[in-house]
Amino acid sequence: MGGMSLPDWVFDAAFYQIFPDRFYRSGRAAAWPEASGPFEPWDAPPTVRGFKGGDLWGVADKLDHLLELGVNALYLNPVFASSANHRYHTSDYLRVDPILGGDTALRHLLDEAHARGMRVILDGVFNHSGRGFFPFQHLLENGPASPYRDWYYVRGFPLHAYGAKPNYDAWWDNPELPKLKVATPAVRRYLLHVAEYWIRFGADGWRLDVPEEIDDPAFWAEFRARVKAANPEAYLVGEIWHKAPDWVAPAGPFDGLMNYPLGRAVLGFVGGEGFDRELAARSGLGQVPLLDAAGWVEQVEAVLAAYPEGGFGHLNLLGSHDTPRIYTMMREDAARTALALELLAVLPGAPSIYYGDEIGLPGAHDPDNRRAFPWQHPERWNRAILERVRRVLELRRKQEALRRGGFARVWSEGGRAAFLRGGERGLLLTVNAGSAGWALDLPCSRHGERRQGLLADGRLACRGGRLRGAELPPLTLEAWAWVD
Repeated sequence: MGGMSLPDWVFDAAFYQIFPDRFYRSGRAAAWPEASGPFEPWDAPPTVRGFKGGDLWGVADKLDHLLELGVNALYLNPVFASSANHRYHTSDYLRVDPILGGDTALRHLLDEAHARGMRVILDGVFNHSGRGFFPFQHLLENGPASPYRDWYYVRGFPLHAYGAKPNYDAWWDNPELPKLKVATPAVRRYLLHVAEYWIRFGADGWRLDVPEEIDDPAFWAEFRARVKAANPEAYLVGEIWHKAPDWVAPAGPFDGLMNYPLGRAVLGFVGGEGFDRELAARSGLGQVPLLDAAGWVEQVEAVLAAYPEGGFGHLNLLGSHDTPRIYTMMREDAARTALALELLAVLPGAPSIYYGDEIGLPGAHDPDNRRAFPWQHPERWNRAILERVRRVLELRRKQEALRRGGFARVWSEGGRAAFLRGGERGLLLTVNAGSAGWALDLPCSRHGERRQGLLADGRLACRGGRLRGAELPPLTLEAWAWVD
């Protein structure tokens, strides 16, 4: 793997995605201008427009909790000044939102994370801005006389920014999200400055929002060059929901993509007949296939084979702020939820857990999938899921084969599969997504092979060309280490 262009730390990364407004409210004062009104009650159902008041000070306060979980990297949903609780409506790209604590809070979070050996990547929304962004406000106030006219795709004046269909290009025709004209040199210079500025500030990379909608390869090539010049170890990951090898280095600008295809395969295999496909289909996940073990292995192999570096740079995920919660899609089946998260952690690429999934936080569509983390109600935490996630992330940390080893199928049938990570003498993974126990009976790689279970107390030995000796309970995963 030494010849890869991927930043070395990404091989070892286990990410945790945080929606800052909903993670933890520190109680510290916001930056200027300080909000004067009350926030929504923390435990109340989230609303489209409401703010809970979570902040970056609060994220820093919980870093030790995340380390204990096994997380060593954070992906933060947007943190820049915005009029929306999700902050995809950027009003100032060079200023952290005051409600989140401003630049000082981000500085504190980065320092505290780096002191613990943790990385932090930011969300970059460069296809569109919010209506509050200075160039758009200038255009709104001054019409065709504004020198910022060429920052956007305007079709007429006055601008229909409120209460009517926009007469300018906007993301999905949403007037709150006017599309930036990246071809304009001034816009281009500004966005590239932003990209470099926050890397030099200390961020460890960017997750890029809807990058396919900026159909400008030269822009993205320069974006990569500017970021990598500022920090060669910066990680660039694009939000693309399908296989897109042309977007990944060395051919493309990113180190990896948000690996929704792999996530769909895991959900379709582990979720079985009970998975709520109708709920998933009404989100960006689309149709989640019903897969047996053979179909699942084929899907994994297809995703890995699509990329010259084997998919190690991808951000592997089961859900995000754009999908229903995995626990809800699994119809609150804790065992299947835990197994899906375990499986995600033992596949090539960097696993990413959406905050709260590790405790079975429920949620349907936006805004329900963005509930506040129930810190004050640990009795609501599903401890069985939490413990299984903690154990598999610890296993991943200890076993280099799970972080850097290749993937090779061994056997698959029905709801049961076995595969290797790291070659013949690496780890053997067995997964039972069925409802009955599995008396393991697998082909041996050589006579005398013996293996020890790492998540439970079991042993396998090769006799007569078959590896036998233990039973895998329903809805569980086991990793078997070679014993000399």
